[in-house]
Amino acid sequence: MKGLALRRKRGHHKKRQSLSGLMVHGALEGLSRAARLHPLANPARHGVSVERDVAYRPARTDVFPTDAHLLDVYRRDDGPRRGVMLYLHGGGFRILSKETHWVMALGFAREGYDVYTPNYRLAPRHRYPAAIEDCADALCWVLDHAGPIESLVLAGESAGANLAAALTIAATFERPEPWAQAVYARAPKIHALLPACGIFGVTDLGRFGQRGIVQDRINEVGNGYRPLEPDADLAMCDVMRFLLDTPPSADRPWPPSFLIGGQLDVIKSDTLAMRDAIAGHTDDVSAKLYPKGIHAFHAFVWAANARAAWRDQLSFLERCHPDASTE
Repeated sequence: MKGLALRRKRGHHKKRQSLSGLMVHGALEGLSRAARLHPLANPARHGVSVERDVAYRPARTDVFPTDAHLLDVYRRDDGPRRGVMLYLHGGGFRILSKETHWVMALGFAREGYDVYTPNYRLAPRHRYPAAIEDCADALCWVLDHAGPIESLVLAGESAGANLAAALTIAATFERPEPWAQAVYARAPKIHALLPACGIFGVTDLGRFGQRGIVQDRINEVGNGYRPLEPDADLAMCDVMRFLLDTPPSADRPWPPSFLIGGQLDVIKSDTLAMRDAIAGHTDDVSAKLYPKGIHAFHAFVWAANARAAWRDQLSFLERCHPDASTE
């Protein structure tokens, strides 16, 4: 009887997690679609063109979702080019897409960046390393197809911040994973890393000190993304732990990094901890928490704290541009 009660309790807990995840997904998808109806959401109003659904790897519809390996490209129609950005969407490795994150791509494109924003396979159906394998493929495709790259920026928020950091590790340290070896072999020169509101580890999920539905959502992120094999190497899931545990002897320089977060974000401690982890490998790293900022607050571009975060990010990128010292 005791075992039956425990199984029922676990089943109820899993249903609660699933329901909360569906509610969050639906709310964010709906908000994104509604915001796209605003006239200012039209890229043409900002002098930006969008090339949609470009395949960055051959489709395998028998194995993968049909849209998993597509990316969009946002480009300003005229004016100086500031460089190329690979922007990786968030969503706890489980939800959302390039379509829900159009505001991020548009915001950087209007400033002169050619922004490549890919979809990738989502958990829990596709666990680690599926997402980072896809992001590595997208980066390699960009390196092969974007033409001469004056300045390369890796960026993302939430889970996308984790993935952007993992790609930076792959470009900086020689690793055994096939996807990491593919990135390392391209020797990309990353001029800036811009991770926002990141969750940088998927183990020790109690570190945020949350309870109830909030902790359910955090557990859903980690438990859905982690591989099922008990002896799996989690180094590239826990990028923060990797950087803390690795001596400061990278094979290539770590790029300048600027991390942002919100003071009201339940996972804000990862922003500061990741800053400290990166500081073991470069002096050019900083982080800032913004007042009244919730998770991914900078997506609400009309808010004062979001505008401040965007100004700071763009100022950081301007400083990191190869010609900054001569402009």
